[in-house]
Amino acid sequence: MSTPSPFDPTIPETAAREVEFISLSHLNPSTELAPVPSRGIDLPYFRRYVRALEDGGYDYTLLPYGSSSADSFVVASAVGQLTERIKPIVALRPNTTFPLVAAQKLATLDQLTEGRAVVHLISGGSDAEQARQGDYLPKDERYARTSEYIDLLRRAWTEPAAFSHDGTYYRFDDFGPGFAPYDAPIPISIGGQSDAAFEVGGRQADVFSFWGEPLDDLRGEIERVHRIAREAGRTTLPRIWVTFRPIVAATDELAWKKAHEYVERIGATFERAAFGKQLHQQGAPQNVGSQRALGFAERSELYDRALWTRTAAVTNGAGAATALVGSPETVAAAILDYVDRGADLVSIRGYDTLNDAVDYGRHVLPLIRQELAHRTATGRRGTLQAEHLGGYGEAYRELATAGAR
Repeated sequence: MSTPSPFDPTIPETAAREVEFISLSHLNPSTELAPVPSRGIDLPYFRRYVRALEDGGYDYTLLPYGSSSADSFVVASAVGQLTERIKPIVALRPNTTFPLVAAQKLATLDQLTEGRAVVHLISGGSDAEQARQGDYLPKDERYARTSEYIDLLRRAWTEPAAFSHDGTYYRFDDFGPGFAPYDAPIPISIGGQSDAAFEVGGRQADVFSFWGEPLDDLRGEIERVHRIAREAGRTTLPRIWVTFRPIVAATDELAWKKAHEYVERIGATFERAAFGKQLHQQGAPQNVGSQRALGFAERSELYDRALWTRTAAVTNGAGAATALVGSPETVAAAILDYVDRGADLVSIRGYDTLNDAVDYGRHVLPLIRQELAHRTATGRRGTLQAEHLGGYGEAYRELATAGAR
């Protein structure tokens, strides 16, 4: 565990000046803590969840996609009509929807939500999962297909006349002009940790997404994607999206008690393959992001101020699983550490999904926004990070190990 330098109120050059917050919309109460056998939508629950995000001050919500999940386009349309401000992010696999059709569907969503649509393209990290819907391209080719897909989305939204295309993965004649978005081209996000992901994301994406990693490692990855963007001649660099699973309680001590209880329950759920896609995530993961998460977990359970990797270890690196553990103040300070390294889109979603979404909105987001407002007003950092040391203090580190088995 590293020790920070004496607190410097100077805002780091790498710090994001404007930060927005993302959550993930859940369709029913099933969680890794308490799985509920269901393949359906609990409509009252879903309405409450989306309303909680809107009331809690989140800016975006991700509508995930899997081979056995609800359709993300349809769910995103529902979110758009149930809210007035929050921006739905459609998770989309290029193999499932022809690019011109995807452009039409996304533009329709954007019109219905008056400019709130976002798309997150998933090239696919698992050959087995891709094959479930008939996609047999190898991984690097999947990213090459995503690159062509992005070009076609943008052309469909902006070309003033019909155009034809004869590419590696898509071919058509005399399309267009396509159905237009509400006001401007829709933001396109991608993620991944492979070389191919960085190349496509750096050259073409509006947003590049990461799972929560130790601060220095993440900063290196941000520099990599931005370097690729600059080499491609871009003057507007991709925004950086980073995802955490915070475990929060009134004090650091109570948060660690909760964390150790949670990880036992989550691990037991995973061992039974009892929660959603975990049935298909046994064995060594194929995608680089999961491999990195497991590598960090093997080296240490605790990094920096509050990053805890044991949740990633017990789920075999399945998706975004790294936690931030502590009081609202400690977790907010930890998120600000990532803001200082360049993250300007921060996704926080919990293991007790609805209750956590409410708690973050009430207790964590206001602290971060207060600090960001202070920075805007004074040009200096406030004292939250100096006063809540988390893992940089011995007492916190003792709490982190006290409940471990």
